[in-house]
Amino acid sequence: MGLTGVGGGSLMTPILVLLFGQTPAVAVGTDLVFSATTKLVATASFGYNRRVDWRIVGRLALGSIPGAGAIALWFWLTRGTPAVIDNVIAHALAVILAVAAVALLLQHPLRLLGVKITAKWLERAERYRLALTLAAGIILGIGVTLTSVGAGALGVVALLALYPLRLSGDRLVATDIAHALPVTIIAAISHALLRHVDTTVLVYLLIGSIPGVVLASRVAIRLPPQLTNTLIALMLAVVSARMLIGHSS
Repeated sequence: MGLTGVGGGSLMTPILVLLFGQTPAVAVGTDLVFSATTKLVATASFGYNRRVDWRIVGRLALGSIPGAGAIALWFWLTRGTPAVIDNVIAHALAVILAVAAVALLLQHPLRLLGVKITAKWLERAERYRLALTLAAGIILGIGVTLTSVGAGALGVVALLALYPLRLSGDRLVATDIAHALPVTIIAAISHALLRHVDTTVLVYLLIGSIPGVVLASRVAIRLPPQLTNTLIALMLAVVSARMLIGHSS
C-alpha cells in the first residue's frame, strides 16, 4: 500500500471475512483502524517530502467527509440491529468490489479520456472537474465507511481520470493516501465505538505493516516516475484479477 495506495480494504477485508471468519462489520472495522494507522504513517512520510497535492485532497475531502459522516450516523442509529448492519455491509461490499474491478480494468481508457478532454476543452474541463471531484469524494466517503474498500482501488482510478496530466506516479500515490486518511479515521472511529474491531488481529496486522509502509513510501520517492507508474499498474491488475475471480466463483 505504501508504494501504490492500493491493497488495503480491497484485499484485506475479503481476507478477514473469507479466511479468518470475521463478520462483515468486524472485518470492515478492523481493516479501517488498521488502514487509518498505516495511512497516517505514509501521509506523514509523503507530506514531509512534499509529494502530496493538498489542493486535490481538499476538493475530494469536501465530498468524502460528509459522505463518511452520513454513514457513521446511520451506523449509530441502527446499532441495535447488528444483523441488519452485517447484511447491508455484506451486500455493499459485493457491489463495490464489482465496481472496483470494472474501474480497475478501465483505468487506462479513463486516463486517456481525461487527457483528451483536458487537451480539447481545457477551461470547460477545469470547471466540471471540481464538481466531478466532489462527486468522487462523496462516493469514496460512503464506500470506505461502509465497506473499507475504495480509498485505494477507486481513489487511484478517479485521480488518474480527473487529473491525468497533473499527478506523476509518486504524487498520485501520495495524494490518494493523504485524502484517504481523514475519511478512514472518521470511519474507523465510528466502527470502533460500535465495537466492530478485533484487537488481536489488528495488533498482528500493525506489527507487520507499519515498517513496510515507511520503507515503501521512502522507496517510491526515489523511484523514477515511469517505474512507479508500472508498479501501480501491476498492483491494480492483481487486485482487478482477484476481484473478478472472486465474483465469478
